[in-house]
Amino acid sequence: MPAEPELRREQDYLAHAREELARMREKTLGMRAAGGDRVSDEFLAMTLHRRAASLVDDPTTTLFFGRIDLDRPEHGRERWYVGRRHVNDERGDPVVIDWRADLSGAFYRASRTEPLGVLLRRRFGIDRGRLTAYEDERLQDPAEPAPATHRSTILMDEIERPRSGPMRDIVATIQPEQDEIVRADAATTICVQGAPGTGKTAVGLHRAAWLLYAHRDRLSRTGVLVVGPNRAFLDHISAVLPALGEVEVRHTTAEELVATVPVRGADTTATATLKGNARMAEVLHRAVWSHVRAATEALVVPRGAHRWRVPAYEVLGIQDELRARSVRYDAARKILPHRLAHHVLLEMERRGDSPDDQVQDAVARSSAVKAYAASVWPTLDPRAVLFSLWSSAAELSLHAEGVLTEEEQRILLWDRPPRGKGTARWTAADAVLLDELGDLCERTPSLGHVVLDEAQDLSPMQLRAVGRRCSTGSATVLGDIAQGTTPWATESWESSLAHLGKPGSHIEVLDRGFRVPAAVIDYAARLLPAMAPGLGVPVSVRDNPGRLDFVRVEATAMPARVAEVVAVLRAVPGSIGIIAPPSMLPGLAAALRAAGIDHGTLGADHGDVEHQVDLVPAQVAKGLEFDQVVVVEPATIAADEPDERTGLRRLYVVLTRAVSGLTVVHSRALPSALGAA
Repeated sequence: MPAEPELRREQDYLAHAREELARMREKTLGMRAAGGDRVSDEFLAMTLHRRAASLVDDPTTTLFFGRIDLDRPEHGRERWYVGRRHVNDERGDPVVIDWRADLSGAFYRASRTEPLGVLLRRRFGIDRGRLTAYEDERLQDPAEPAPATHRSTILMDEIERPRSGPMRDIVATIQPEQDEIVRADAATTICVQGAPGTGKTAVGLHRAAWLLYAHRDRLSRTGVLVVGPNRAFLDHISAVLPALGEVEVRHTTAEELVATVPVRGADTTATATLKGNARMAEVLHRAVWSHVRAATEALVVPRGAHRWRVPAYEVLGIQDELRARSVRYDAARKILPHRLAHHVLLEMERRGDSPDDQVQDAVARSSAVKAYAASVWPTLDPRAVLFSLWSSAAELSLHAEGVLTEEEQRILLWDRPPRGKGTARWTAADAVLLDELGDLCERTPSLGHVVLDEAQDLSPMQLRAVGRRCSTGSATVLGDIAQGTTPWATESWESSLAHLGKPGSHIEVLDRGFRVPAAVIDYAARLLPAMAPGLGVPVSVRDNPGRLDFVRVEATAMPARVAEVVAVLRAVPGSIGIIAPPSMLPGLAAALRAAGIDHGTLGADHGDVEHQVDLVPAQVAKGLEFDQVVVVEPATIAADEPDERTGLRRLYVVLTRAVSGLTVVHSRALPSALGAA
């Protein structure tokens, strides 16, 4: 146990840090927004308001969670407290340094073999905003236990602490291999293959926070985007970045990213898979550029008493030149009138005139040039292009020749084409293709950085859509090939990165499980040889092996038995997730209500952070975590998927959502790949 006087000194320092933070906030509130004009005043006032909001103290946590004592030749002995935000005193000297500062890296990465100048690393035990304990590592003391025998009790307690509500940040528990990813260079795209419980999602979010800290000026202009699998997942992670002081980062799903049309239709699995295939990009490219019509007649521009001509062969040369420049269709269309006008000016000069730029602009804007340009390079609507492809076998065949087989083309065609593009029942896969068509017409603006989670489930065309949003920026790609549960789930990160437009990017493997206990991950890993052969088995590093129970009941008694299990689990603090096949949710909900158990229900389009107990459709569980998980009827969860591999992968995802304990309730025999219970 820590010596009381030393702990009291640290508590006093925390009180001092809180006083300094309050002083910083009062100083900000006292500033007058005087920017020189009304617009500048309003902008400055908003900036000061955001600054003041970021300086509000949270009494439920502490301003720092660690301390490092350094001995560096160039600076001598120093002491630094590491926290979620920077706090300075009245003279501007640091009281607490931000966890993202370069100096803080030593807190996470220092070891006995590479102390990085750290003499002492201190971690604090925290309870409801108070320091309750501390734990020291003397990294350059020969008497200190060797790394293999030293385990931080405070660190493991924080990792295993029960929690409810949305995901929390992990700044106090970032591990060295995670910190390497978090602080990777801004220009670097990095892919993280992470087994369940390895913290890959948290690492990706903390990387976004670090990038915004280290490259604030550039990324505040270009933007950072987080892309997740569904709204329930985004609600689950929504509190992490604001807790780290970053409130400007937008969160969206892959479907919302391309939502330019209402999705009212549904594809068969075969059709959706084909529409997501990378070959569709070539078909769409051909379809767009086929609308450029070869000039067959000369351009005639009446101006004053003269009629100026640009022969058809010269127009063809201009068209070929614009195609060769690899610009977008619309960009070339807008350039064309100016190129035609330039040729008219050349003809004027040959006749002895001296036209200037104003004359060229006038010619480019003339009705004759505009009409001619529109006739050979018409305006395109992506919806009209896709409508033509799905409506006409001849049109599709023209552009898919040598790319798609005749059978594949037949699959894509509508059985009963709608009357027009406005009445078409577009599908989710169509929306992705419309996004591709939109980019072929007009370049999609690039953000500075994109964090893409559960990337293993995206089709090649979806990856292209995400990649367009970071074409001149970088990305953090997160996922687990073993958790791929779509028919088009990737088998290779190299392939996914190529479709994303980031070939050759670094792939980092995280296989140390901090969140999923050994009993749970070892049981779920029995599925790996059958559904992801060759993938490494994750290893739990938790001290607590966790709980794994099996309850077999008659099918008719299933809902009531699940309610009984949950009633017992509620006595322990922490969140509870009941993951079941969607068809069983109504019966389970009724049983919970009958037992007086208040609960929420998650969906693909909404989350829930208000209840201790949540009902979760198996298809929505990916990326979520609960302290206690009750998995209902695993055999049905697996059988609901279109094939055995996808079914076992879905089950692997479901089983690995537990942080502390897993209860499997079933009436049917468990899948054979799991072996005996």
